[in-house]
Amino acid sequence: MQTLENIDRELFLFFNSAHTEWLDPLMWFLSGRIIWLPVVVLIVFFLVRKIGKSFWIAFIAIALCYLLTEQLSVLIKDTVQRYRPTHNTEISLLVHTVNNYRGALYGFVSSHAANSFGLALLSTLFIRKWWVALALFIWAFIVSYSRIYLGVHYPADVAAGAALGIMMATLIYFPSVYFMNKMNSRKDKIKTEA
Repeated sequence: MQTLENIDRELFLFFNSAHTEWLDPLMWFLSGRIIWLPVVVLIVFFLVRKIGKSFWIAFIAIALCYLLTEQLSVLIKDTVQRYRPTHNTEISLLVHTVNNYRGALYGFVSSHAANSFGLALLSTLFIRKWWVALALFIWAFIVSYSRIYLGVHYPADVAAGAALGIMMATLIYFPSVYFMNKMNSRKDKIKTEA
């Protein structure tokens, strides 16, 4: 276990040290919540085009995925209590931060990674366009990497967060599709009877 933690720490220091002055504000912006607004607007647009009137079921599923990944990641943080790199006294002086941001005390798992990868996978499963999937997963990866860049997460925090998001998206997708199919078959039945 100690060997894995050492590898994680070394990987963190390698990625976190690869910073430049011009990239700092960009990574700060990409890590913020404002970047989510245009992504969500585009997802809703594609959901409406792909699914039609039943898009609200997919939207509720995505909102539920976000809520669950957010709450579960915080619960895991409070349970595991692994210090963020910025709060780890062994390496905190080596950590590059932006705007002196250090995050809360604990960092395992990354909520940003859980939220963004959950959103990316669930949206991809509903929209089913390869280029939308590619764009969403690149966005999720960049958001997740920004957390390492800012010094508030180890790579393992991000990887575990991404896994949590993917797991929740998968678990939510299948009941959502079942419910969509039930709604659509009921509508078809009403049309044929009319």
